[in-house]
Amino acid sequence: MGEQLRTALCHAAYPFLLVAVVVTATATLRLRWDLGRANQLFLLGAIGYMALLERLIPYEPEWTPNVREWGWYGVYFLLTMIGGALSQVPVSALVGWAAPARGVLPLWAEIPVALLLGSLANYLVHRWCHTNPRLWRLHGVHHVPDKVNVGNNGVNHVLDVVLTQGCVQFSLALAGFSEPAVFVVGLFVVAQGYFVHANIDVRLGPLNHVLAGPEQHRLHHSTDLAEAGHFGSDLSVWDHAFGSFTWRPGRRPAAVGLADPGAFPATGRVVASHLQAWRRPARAEGSPTGPT
Repeated sequence: MGEQLRTALCHAAYPFLLVAVVVTATATLRLRWDLGRANQLFLLGAIGYMALLERLIPYEPEWTPNVREWGWYGVYFLLTMIGGALSQVPVSALVGWAAPARGVLPLWAEIPVALLLGSLANYLVHRWCHTNPRLWRLHGVHHVPDKVNVGNNGVNHVLDVVLTQGCVQFSLALAGFSEPAVFVVGLFVVAQGYFVHANIDVRLGPLNHVLAGPEQHRLHHSTDLAEAGHFGSDLSVWDHAFGSFTWRPGRRPAAVGLADPGAFPATGRVVASHLQAWRRPARAEGSPTGPT
């Protein structure tokens, strides 16, 4: 790939993703498509898009998954989707009951407010998972890989996904946001989740202070706990507000993964990774992975 084409792609990659969010949300609501189906299709599209970009504009070539790792990531993704869907049935029922069909505010005003509240809920739960030893036994599974790429975004403990999604969705529903607003925010969160994990050479510059990007999230996965802040994966404003924003231009982690690699089973040990959450932690020093 020519240098000029690579540079253009690096600059266009994120705007194109945001446009895809807007187009998908607008088409789904205007054409009255099924919200759940649209969300699932957008999820698959976002993964495919980021995987393609990782081939075209990789940030760290050594972080490219090999065939065996793609197999592990696929298993985790399926387990998370299946287990999360089954476990989310009560949450979905509560959200459907609590969220009104139409919000008090017009949709254009609901969306940014819902995004701020949902991002705050996600930030608080995520940070709690890093500081509470019992919850870290769930969330730490996500931090085992010594790479950061679109594939290992799906490396999660099923209950970690249920906890985080349930808290965010139910907080939005209880606040009275409409289902369309929750759907639109959900699309953006899905896009951001895979974008910040993508192993792509995309830099947001000053926008890093408002929107989360790959530069920040690599630091979140850093083995250096002093720089492993950035608990927001959609907005970075809450990291500023609560003192966990550590990014500066050009800053990159020396290594990513666990500060104590022996604290969790290897990613390839899928069953052990899910069962280890119920064993008693030998000590608590491995639980916080960032500034508190």
